[in-house]
Amino acid sequence: MAVDITQWLLVLGFAISSSIDNFGVGVSYGVTKIRIGLRANLLIAIIAFVFSITGIYFGGYISKIMPGTLSTVVAALFVLIIGVRIILITLTAKRKASQSQAESKPESKRFTSYVDEPERADKDKSGEISITEALVLGVAVSMNALTNGLGAGLMKLSPMYVSTAAALFSFIAIWSGVKLGERVAHIRIGRFNLGQFSTMISGAILLLIAAHMLVTVVNI
Repeated sequence: MAVDITQWLLVLGFAISSSIDNFGVGVSYGVTKIRIGLRANLLIAIIAFVFSITGIYFGGYISKIMPGTLSTVVAALFVLIIGVRIILITLTAKRKASQSQAESKPESKRFTSYVDEPERADKDKSGEISITEALVLGVAVSMNALTNGLGAGLMKLSPMYVSTAAALFSFIAIWSGVKLGERVAHIRIGRFNLGQFSTMISGAILLLIAAHMLVTVVNI
């Protein structure tokens, strides 16, 4: 199936948005000297692929039962809501972090706590993420791939292209994040740390994709 430059850019945008949290997690591990080996990183990438392609096929199914350009409008609104939510969560991250530090944290926290506090995934305190720990971490950091995949499916993008790109970028993001984290303690961009800034970029990319989709519908 031929893919034009606009579709390639959308595939790239979804892949970056899906994996940019992985970069922040990788930096956190690098800073705390926790290793993510090749096998663990590959497992996380495979989970990202599975979550992404699941979301895409589900989104594709929904698009088939929606008439005309309605699926594109729904996809644009869906991606827009996700992008806004990501940005709002990041903007309030400092306040929530301050509150959580003053409260006791139960051990049975939800999956997303591994994104906020990546060191929690190293249950055995070995300094390296095992395969079992990578499975839990992979599910946590691949939630974006699932929701982004749904949006990509509604846009009728190629499941294989988007999912493969999401997996590849997941692997690269974690690897490069760990390497960078090993060399720097804390990078701040304005009032955000590197992980928070990366998440902001993820949300901004989704907003751009949503805007493109709405413009496309208007021009039809």
